[in-house]
Amino acid sequence: MGVDDQPSPARKREREEEPADRDAAEKRPRADESEGASLLGLANYTDDEEEGGAANKGHANGAPREEEVENGGNEEEGEEEDEEEEEDERRAPERRPRQIELRRDCPYLDTVNRQVLDFDFEKFCSISLSNLNVYACLVCGKYYQGRGLKSHAYTHSLEAGHHVFINLQTEKVYCLPDGYEINDPSLEDIRHVLNPRFAREQVLNLDKNKQWSRALDGSNYLPGMVGLNNIKETDFVNVTIQSLMRITPLRNFFLIPENYQHSKSPLVHRFGELTRKVWHARNFKGQVSPHEFLQAVMKASEKRFQIGVQSDPVEFMSWLLNTLHAKLRSSKKKNRSIIYDCFQGELEVVKEMHRKHIVGDEQNGGAVSQVETSDGMVTETSRVPFLMLGLDLPPPPLFKDAMEKNIIPQVPLFNILKKFDGEAVTEVVRPSIARMRYRVIRLPKYMILHMRRFTKNNFFVEKNPTLVNFPVKNLELKDYIPLPKPKGNEKLRSKYDLIANIVHDGKPGEGCYRVFVQRKSEEAWYEMQDLHVTETLPQMVALSEAYMQIYEQHE
Repeated sequence: MGVDDQPSPARKREREEEPADRDAAEKRPRADESEGASLLGLANYTDDEEEGGAANKGHANGAPREEEVENGGNEEEGEEEDEEEEEDERRAPERRPRQIELRRDCPYLDTVNRQVLDFDFEKFCSISLSNLNVYACLVCGKYYQGRGLKSHAYTHSLEAGHHVFINLQTEKVYCLPDGYEINDPSLEDIRHVLNPRFAREQVLNLDKNKQWSRALDGSNYLPGMVGLNNIKETDFVNVTIQSLMRITPLRNFFLIPENYQHSKSPLVHRFGELTRKVWHARNFKGQVSPHEFLQAVMKASEKRFQIGVQSDPVEFMSWLLNTLHAKLRSSKKKNRSIIYDCFQGELEVVKEMHRKHIVGDEQNGGAVSQVETSDGMVTETSRVPFLMLGLDLPPPPLFKDAMEKNIIPQVPLFNILKKFDGEAVTEVVRPSIARMRYRVIRLPKYMILHMRRFTKNNFFVEKNPTLVNFPVKNLELKDYIPLPKPKGNEKLRSKYDLIANIVHDGKPGEGCYRVFVQRKSEEAWYEMQDLHVTETLPQMVALSEAYMQIYEQHE
């Protein structure tokens, strides 16, 4: 036996330790099993949403495999084995669900800071700008992607020492870097602010609620009467939203997401989210930022309406109602939606024009008759549906009075409503010279009127300052415009009450918009301009320069 063959004391020790290691390895899984049994509960997840961004590139548990450590220099062999294992995993019909520890006793729950939480903005990671698998840090309020090793949320938890994160989609709360799920009832208020929920009974009783809510900063606010943040010249959107929030059937429809689950339009879902946030009684702050809704508007309108560019609320209202209807209707044949149920009425339009002025085929789909007289005049009668009615204001005086001041003229609402009595003639030059007569043949449940204050010419935009005198309650239409007789036992419902009044202040093309709205539970009026919400008298509503109004039909 040579010198090399003689067993050294060190080698003897290694041989003695090998069986001991084997015994320990055999016992280890049993210890893990007993640990799992003692936990509160294990939640199974398919590991789809586990590791966003860079985390997908790492191993499932983030640590190098034992084979790689043992192989040492044979890294290439280890890589080949890894590739084979990955191919086998791809071929497997199902991925094994990962078990995640569920705990109630997280020591970091006292670090949660509700003052900094704001879920109104887009759900994008603040580092990778990805919207996949985003978590909000409940300590600093920032958004990060993923929760696996090498993910941004995991890195943030190590760097900043912030350990509690909520998944913005599944609403599950995790502690990082430990990776266990937190099941604690104290976090329910955060889930309610992230995604407000309403039971059907709550929705029906909303208009009876007179209770104020309290924000985290101690300020009081009324659910449904919260200010909207003006991001940059978006007051035209804010006044439109505040007006639509008073339409009870529309509000009730959007407060329950199951009603519009079939729609794939982001605009519909963002509008629903905004409605739920405005009417939520457990908000952390007394205002809402319509940021996500504005992004959806910019995309859906192809930047016709955008942040930083002032637009007309009448144009925006018209576009929004038509777009929501198109995205909500179940089929083109039925052509019905909550929008049409609330706002659609019908007009009879009589168009008189000379035969030589007829351009192409002007007859629209709703035309019912066309009569030609001996003098070459053609009369065309058609039925046209409408969502809002435009009222023409009389022109302002050209000259100043003896006091060298312009007299601001006033006109009663009933005078300008005569446009729709079927006898008043309106002359139009586009698309051809014609005389038009309009008559309302079906009244909508909610009637939108807009006064045409702005006139454009080749050089500038002019604003008509005429004040319109209108009643706040009991607008009786049958006294001023002829209405069709109701069918059968139906009652003629021609009385309306004002519920929203949009006003423009300042010069044309500039200025700002504000809105007066009624709170049904107390029948009180509030003036709303972006974040400012103040109670006002009904008499003040009638003194304003009305631009667009919404009236509700009496039951």
